[in-house]
Amino acid sequence: MLDLGIEKMALIGVVALIVIGPEKLPRVARTVGTLLGKAQRYVNDVKQEVNRSMELDELRKMKSTVEDAARDVEQSIHSEANAIEKSFKEIDDSSASSSEVAQVFPEYKHPRKNWRLKQGATPQWYKSRNGVRTKALSGAARVARFRPHKIN
Repeated sequence: MLDLGIEKMALIGVVALIVIGPEKLPRVARTVGTLLGKAQRYVNDVKQEVNRSMELDELRKMKSTVEDAARDVEQSIHSEANAIEKSFKEIDDSSASSSEVAQVFPEYKHPRKNWRLKQGATPQWYKSRNGVRTKALSGAARVARFRPHKIN
């Protein structure tokens, strides 16, 4: 910024002391300090804004290069797809002209399943022997089942 040495600053301080007076010097120094702080903050804000604009320009350039690359890839995919479709059409045309083949689709058959009827693989005698529940218990039956027995 400014090239001020110690001698020059001392000279400025002495002149300010004489011109302003010792009683107003602290207030003036405070005002000068706040103004210098505001100036530094303004300079920092300007630097940050310049850096942001430079980064935005770089991002825009990167975005344009990526978009161009994506367009190139899309065009190459479309051209390859068109070439494959043409080759399939040629194959279909040659096979259709040699022998007319009708496409036959199999007839739909209902699977004859009833989702309500669940058929388990475990036999009933095994379930009854091992105590596997086959029916749902009501709330009252569940309470009665787990109620402690009375000892007389």
